[in-house]
Amino acid sequence: MLQKLAAQLTRSLSPGGLSTCRHLSGGVGLPKSGGGDGVDGGGISKEFGKNDHPVIKEGNGGRSNGKLGTFSGLTPDFPCIVGNPSSGPEPTYASVPKNSYHLFEYPDTFCLELNSGRLPGFKLAYETWGSLNPDASNAILLCTGLSASSHARSHPLNPAKGWWESFIGPGCALDTDKFFIICANLLGSCFGSSGPSSVNPETGDPYATTFPVVSVTDLVRSQFLLLDQLGIQRLHAAVGSSLGGMLSLASAVEFPDRVNRLISISSASYSHPTSIAMRYLQRKAIMTDPHWRSGRYYGSDYPKTGMKLAREIATLTYRSGPEWETRFGRRRLNPAAPQAVSLCPTFVIEQYLDYQGEASSVRLDPNSLLYLSKAMDLFDAEDQLDRVICPAMILGVQSDILFPVEQQRQLAQRLRDIGRCRRVTYFELTSLYGHDTFLLDVHNVGTAVKGFLETEHA
Repeated sequence: MLQKLAAQLTRSLSPGGLSTCRHLSGGVGLPKSGGGDGVDGGGISKEFGKNDHPVIKEGNGGRSNGKLGTFSGLTPDFPCIVGNPSSGPEPTYASVPKNSYHLFEYPDTFCLELNSGRLPGFKLAYETWGSLNPDASNAILLCTGLSASSHARSHPLNPAKGWWESFIGPGCALDTDKFFIICANLLGSCFGSSGPSSVNPETGDPYATTFPVVSVTDLVRSQFLLLDQLGIQRLHAAVGSSLGGMLSLASAVEFPDRVNRLISISSASYSHPTSIAMRYLQRKAIMTDPHWRSGRYYGSDYPKTGMKLAREIATLTYRSGPEWETRFGRRRLNPAAPQAVSLCPTFVIEQYLDYQGEASSVRLDPNSLLYLSKAMDLFDAEDQLDRVICPAMILGVQSDILFPVEQQRQLAQRLRDIGRCRRVTYFELTSLYGHDTFLLDVHNVGTAVKGFLETEHA
């Protein structure tokens, strides 16, 4: 009996027994390979594709004394990592032309809501479109999302397309023939407004993470000081999406007598636990990058690796599963060699996330992302909704995973139940684009916004 087992073991360890790997042939999810699929007859993979494709070579144990050994694995070459330097180029947020926006400077001490924080004054970059009428009654405050600048639409000082280009202009959702549109870069951001990358006038160094924690209420109060400077006592409307939707709602809560209409798109009266978790992971990715250095990276190596990963995580929250399935499915980067796989990206969706992370990793100051995402997490206006008295339009998207549509339904219903709003309008869209629908669906989002802004509400 022992002799028979030894003979079977000897046959299983023979070169012929190892070279075929018959147990893998036709396995679940593994297409059968031929001579042209990147795998040679001895089971040793060949290099293929460009740098973003897997590279598989014979492992160190693959041959011994010229014979096929008992082990063949990966050579630890990872072009997907090597090709992404940990410190990036000069961040593009720092190169916004200063003559492309207006600057509001508040000279007095500005007290913040949390931690007894205060600033020795602050600056807000802002841009405008249209004309303010004689009684200053046609102003619309457009509130931005987390990563946006004040450049919502192109204009002579800055002809580059803005982040809401197709929604602003003559005859558009925000009709510049009728309204005066104001968009300010948020306090705590990095596109001309005071934030962690700004110089503290009391020290001469960047604030970095000594910048005080800001709340959504602080962001709103700073923008209404700008409105005071512009001579605007009452807004025709406060309009915003995502974090901007929180700001528009908070505007109606903090200044109920100064807001005639409220539009909140893909937002909520408080942050959902899943949203908080996603933003926590983004902050952790940044803060664990060695180049972050507790936020003191200005003038030194930029924490690109952490910021890139944070933006990749954010991309997941901005779009939807149905869109991923439609656009990418399970398509591979190199379908000609399905059995040649490394630990680098195999699927097109992975390469897409890598591209988005790379492209957006230098567009926003990492510290600004930390501060503004924290402001979103802390926001909770549930107990103050009885202060909202103006007509409100709430718009939700069924495929939104960052602000689940149930939150928009709940907000609209809460405003109706409280009964202080003169009118509550609710729209729900079935777009595939998830949270980013407010940027992409010009027809449906634009039509709803335009109709609400231009309708008289009793």
